[in-house]
Amino acid sequence: MRPILMKGHERPLTFLRYNRDGDLLFSCAKDHTPNVWFADNGDRLGTYSGHNGAVWSCDVSRDSTRLITGSADQTAKLWDVQTGAELFTFRFDAPARSVEFAIGDGLAVITTDNFMGNVPTAQVKRIADDPDDHEESEESLLVISGIKGRINRAVWGPLNRTIITAGEDATIRIWDTETGTCLMQSDNEQGHQKTITSLSKSADWSHFLTGSLDKSAKLWDTRTLTLIKTYVTERPVNAVDISPLLDHVVIGGGQDAMNVTMTDRRAGKFEAKFFHKILQEEIGGVKGHFGPINALAFNPDGRSFSSGGEDGYVRLHHFDSDYFNIKV
Repeated sequence: MRPILMKGHERPLTFLRYNRDGDLLFSCAKDHTPNVWFADNGDRLGTYSGHNGAVWSCDVSRDSTRLITGSADQTAKLWDVQTGAELFTFRFDAPARSVEFAIGDGLAVITTDNFMGNVPTAQVKRIADDPDDHEESEESLLVISGIKGRINRAVWGPLNRTIITAGEDATIRIWDTETGTCLMQSDNEQGHQKTITSLSKSADWSHFLTGSLDKSAKLWDTRTLTLIKTYVTERPVNAVDISPLLDHVVIGGGQDAMNVTMTDRRAGKFEAKFFHKILQEEIGGVKGHFGPINALAFNPDGRSFSSGGEDGYVRLHHFDSDYFNIKV
């Protein structure tokens, strides 16, 4: 399995997202400019210029026409995927971190950081079909607050009825999107003990995976917030994803960026580890990054995956045939 090295960012990667068809890969980094790549051969298609700070996350609409990005410049921007044109800017009074379109792409949830005395929030914004018709979308339809510590990920639950948040306080919460009330939160004993860095939903949204600096990843039931599985690694986890094809999960991380130069790349444990989703056993690893892995994504067809590192590279891996025949 030879990786394709994609060099388009000058700073560490922060987020990777495939479109629904799996033919485009969007990458975000701390260098202000999200990129889009051909997911098959790693050719760069274009960039989205306009942000003035690190871009923390992105999401692409179901029909691959709109891209939304959240940035440290205190804005979330809506882009035309094909032309790279900036369609609209949502302005906040704190950095925007996590962004995700709802089913139907008519709504987006955007989180803002705790910054200069502002409390962290998760806000629901309306996305208009016509970019010129954005008068109504400056207003938030819902603002969720009352969480201590930064919200690293906020995602929609099934049928847009709930929003799931996770972040620095190590607690996962499920919120009602109509009322903004907290329906349930994860158990402190069973749940993560340190900051939750990443959250990834399964293809059918029935369960989701969280990764944390407590060196573990956990699989949860979306409706009941029951803990299903725990995958233990020997390093802080920065990124997780669930295979849409096989019963595999991929987990990536590494120690803090400031300690990286003290060790060689094997000691830093900068590899993407694959675990069997049900048996919780490690089935393999993919090395290559010269620094912690900050972003991971499976292609929606489950036949390839990409990783983004602190080293500024995106590595695209097409699985060999023997990957599909792993016996545990």
